[in-house]
Amino acid sequence: MPPFEVPEDDPFGPHNLPYGVFSTSESTERRVGVRLGDHILDAGAAALSLGSPYASLLARPTLNPLLAAGRTTWSDVRRALTAWVTVPAHREALEPLFHPLSSVALHLPFEVADYVDFYASENHARNAGRIFRPDAAEPLTPNWKHLPIGYHGRAGTVVVSGTDVVRPSGQRKAPSDPAPVFGPSTRLDIEAEVGFVVGTPSQQGRPVALGDFRDHVFGLTLLNDWSARDIQAWEYVPLGPFLGKSFATSVSAWITPLEALEDARVAPPKRTHPLLPYLDDSAEEPSGYDLRMTIAINGEVVSEPPFSTMYWTAAQQLAHLTVNGASLRTGDLYGSGTVSGAEPGQRGSLLELTWNGRDPLELPNGKRAYLEDDDVVTLSAWAPGPGGSRVGLGEVSGRIVAG
Repeated sequence: MPPFEVPEDDPFGPHNLPYGVFSTSESTERRVGVRLGDHILDAGAAALSLGSPYASLLARPTLNPLLAAGRTTWSDVRRALTAWVTVPAHREALEPLFHPLSSVALHLPFEVADYVDFYASENHARNAGRIFRPDAAEPLTPNWKHLPIGYHGRAGTVVVSGTDVVRPSGQRKAPSDPAPVFGPSTRLDIEAEVGFVVGTPSQQGRPVALGDFRDHVFGLTLLNDWSARDIQAWEYVPLGPFLGKSFATSVSAWITPLEALEDARVAPPKRTHPLLPYLDDSAEEPSGYDLRMTIAINGEVVSEPPFSTMYWTAAQQLAHLTVNGASLRTGDLYGSGTVSGAEPGQRGSLLELTWNGRDPLELPNGKRAYLEDDDVVTLSAWAPGPGGSRVGLGEVSGRIVAG
């Protein structure tokens, strides 16, 4: 099908236009592209061809220059791209600049400056509390309803969808073991998340307020924060995750601009505890997102987590991340934390889906308590768009290989 002839119900129509970075078989040069249907438009070449003032931002090997340009430029570039792919007068010039997705290689679309991961789903936090503290009267920790809990990850091991994930090794110690042992993780897990990509930086010492969220965050991407539960269980007291989380974090090849998700904005769940002023969003515009996620293992759907149930919003997470004066940099990435709904078929990790291995999943190729070598995990999602359309968020996939 010609690139401009996108069906009206295509989730990657002109109403979406997510950004990516690609190369072709003819050249290893990386280029910024925009997805339309099952094609990608060379955005930099298009800008040069049409004499656009945005060519200097788009004719780059990474999205970082565009991210750094700020919200006004993001909106201007999006309007220009929409016109380029919808105005018939541009077709002759642009058609040669489209490439079928099947013919290109997709790369990590931006240089990750820093990485932070949160713990924002009440359903996930309650499930984890019941698993690890079954005798506790309250599964949530005392701080959970007062602040978005998070930890710093490792930016250098953020990888693009399709990259193999090497099974990590580290120290493990079961409660009944007399001493720790070293070896490959036997409880390798997934965490179905949404990642938020920072564009505009901030000054150190100046917190980012709730209402400034969309001035700093360019867009979002699907994210799988792989987790070695057995390594993490032994190491995380008292400082938190380290080797059990830092070996790989996979992100989609597509960054969806926040502007494409205006119709997906929703109010977060009702808050049950009073919030301190810097987190109190009761007078702010709705900052939750109605994203419908799917988790598949070896092609078999095992869960469909709803992002709309997340207790803490991305705006609150950004406000908390910076309230101590920490600065933002272009290319910062922060993950929502595992997305889990209230129902068993909406859980976002194998920890919850199998109740820490007690109830293995029945898959066509055998039972799974945790991931085995050669398993392929794929997260995908969509969001409501204008006029009843869908906004596709692409997918993030990874295969487990032996260490």
